[in-house]
Amino acid sequence: MTTELSVVLTDVNARVVDAWRSAFAENPEVTIVRGSLLDQRVDAWVTPTNSHGAMNGGVDAVIKRHLGPGIQMRVQRAIRDAFDGALPIGSAVCVPSGAANPAYLISTPTMEHSAENVRETLNVALACAAAFQAVHMQNAAQRGSVRSVALVGMGAATGKVPPQVCANLMWAGYTLFREEAAFTSWDELRDTVTTQLGAATSRTRIRRS
Repeated sequence: MTTELSVVLTDVNARVVDAWRSAFAENPEVTIVRGSLLDQRVDAWVTPTNSHGAMNGGVDAVIKRHLGPGIQMRVQRAIRDAFDGALPIGSAVCVPSGAANPAYLISTPTMEHSAENVRETLNVALACAAAFQAVHMQNAAQRGSVRSVALVGMGAATGKVPPQVCANLMWAGYTLFREEAAFTSWDELRDTVTTQLGAATSRTRIRRS
């Protein structure tokens, strides 16, 4: 699946885009563009959210305005059904968007509550890895349903993560997707990310599912 998935990184922030081009310099298979997520015609958009799926700020709010209030209801229902109402950092849900483009929305938290400063954490890497795990899970449930995905700069706005740090952490999450098979659990994903990123582990705030 890793060779079949088309990955687009897109953001309106030029500094984030430049940082991606540096971090992903040896990944020509990844498309990097400056622009709105809404302009990307892919099977799934990835939105960095909070643990409760409250789509009231940042990219979440833009997507909610575009797709309508029903998208938040679907996200929060999925969080309630699978995680008892609180989506841990390092996990994700994938729901039908209710639109032709994209067919799916993947929500993955970079923070527990809205507008937290997460610059001293590994949350961006955890969220990025979780988004790709959600792609694995969706394709396992419905083969070939997600062949292309678009992501924004996770945590780079409300999360206060510096652009280059954001890009490096997203690269770490993407590299796991390229090199590892699908994880057997969200806990395994979190343990793998924190182990591989080593020194920063003690600064990461993670709630287990």
